[in-house]
Amino acid sequence: MNIDQLFSSTTKKALQNDPPGEWMPNIPANCLRLSSGFPAPNVVPVTELKQAVTNLLDQEQDLPLHYVGTPKMELLPEQIKHRLEQRALSFSSDEILVTAGACQAIDLIARVLLDEQSVVAVESPTYMEALEMFQNYTHQFIEIPMDEHGMKTDELAHVLAERKEQGLPMPKLLYTIPSFQNPTGTTLTNERRRHLIKLSEHYQFLILEDDAYGELYFDELPIPLSAMDTENRVLYVGSLSKVIAPGLRIGWVATTKEMVQTLFWFKKDLDHPFAQAIMSQYLNENPLDRRLKELRTAYKEKCDTMLEALEQYMPRHVSWYVPEGGYFVWLKISNIDTSALLDDATKNGVSFLPGKYFFLHEEEGREWLRLSFSYEEKEEIQQGIKRLSEVLSQM
Repeated sequence: MNIDQLFSSTTKKALQNDPPGEWMPNIPANCLRLSSGFPAPNVVPVTELKQAVTNLLDQEQDLPLHYVGTPKMELLPEQIKHRLEQRALSFSSDEILVTAGACQAIDLIARVLLDEQSVVAVESPTYMEALEMFQNYTHQFIEIPMDEHGMKTDELAHVLAERKEQGLPMPKLLYTIPSFQNPTGTTLTNERRRHLIKLSEHYQFLILEDDAYGELYFDELPIPLSAMDTENRVLYVGSLSKVIAPGLRIGWVATTKEMVQTLFWFKKDLDHPFAQAIMSQYLNENPLDRRLKELRTAYKEKCDTMLEALEQYMPRHVSWYVPEGGYFVWLKISNIDTSALLDDATKNGVSFLPGKYFFLHEEEGREWLRLSFSYEEKEEIQQGIKRLSEVLSQM
């Protein structure tokens, strides 16, 4: 029996895309991981999480291990609510849906809003897993270029006006990472944020704000788009993966109660009661503000180390954006195919992510690559940049 014949037309179209995770490089054991966009092992709070698990099971016994979850799990939306209040975001606990990481939140929003006729506007470049998810539902995209200040909203305005004049389909949803973007590390200016909100009001589209890195600022806390929104046009997606532990898969979407109810309709009971209860217990026992302060200091030092090494070792035809927070530095290497460069780089003991994976049209990312300063220690970061420069000097 050929099971493919039974797949829906939507599934058949989605399976024509590249497989999920195709962008992950094959990294030899001796490689310095400047490709890894996740926390360093020594900043994951293993001891505190272990204690949280012990205390949780002592207090609630078997309850966290059942389908229905626990009182601690039910506290998590309230704890997230208090975190959001510190970002000038006002949501009630029933306007917050806890998800299995930010990715489930993005996928749920796409599932509820998108079909084959839907148009989605995205930054170019953007987070590759978001592209993978959106392409499961539609292949109609508007790509908006970026510079060192984030998405070019003037270009977005021009494209929208042109499409309206020509009678072309308008976007239903715009996806953006306005703060410390993945992969560019850029932060959308406040002027452009206000412009984007006005455009959403004028052209009647929704904004999916992915704020996974928002609290990892170096100097100044960005104002979320959602805090500027007066018409409930922004669906605010957040995560604790970058600041506590990615393996617990705790994210959320904050939006109207009606939208939360709709998203929950499709999420059903696909929760992780144990993970959510552990996170709630951890947050109850450990001041997150203190941890965030430590992370900001550590990541700023690592970022500074990477930028100093780039200045020291990189040839003149290499340029980069300077991030104000987050995990990443975005490099352009003129006249070099970074996918081919990766093979030579890994042989010389350093990895990165080629830029092609962050674009809908891969050729647009040919000369770009993403470096991460989150995983390796400062000495390894400096050594990794030196190794990469050695490869470039031989080309």
